[in-house]
Amino acid sequence: MPTYAYAVIKPDGTDGDPFEVFQRITDEPLTKHPETGEPVRRLVVAPQVQTQTDKGRFSKKNLDRLGFTRYERKGNGYYERTAGNQGPDSITSGD
Repeated sequence: MPTYAYAVIKPDGTDGDPFEVFQRITDEPLTKHPETGEPVRRLVVAPQVQTQTDKGRFSKKNLDRLGFTRYERKGNGYYERTAGNQGPDSITSGD
């Protein structure tokens, strides 16, 4: 499930303390803080980037289990599928 960032809306209309919530993509955005009931709005944030400490979470075994496909660059404009069963075995920049 994706992580969404929210901020409490202060009485003057500015953003208060931010917090994160795991939600399904199909879930409606929150309108109230789940613990305090204060009004909130969803924040627009940059997507998370994989780091060295994330490698276990993005292992071939986990990607296969979760139904994801991963391609790795093997040359100039050439990528091979290294995890998952969906999509072609390889992709080139001309495809």
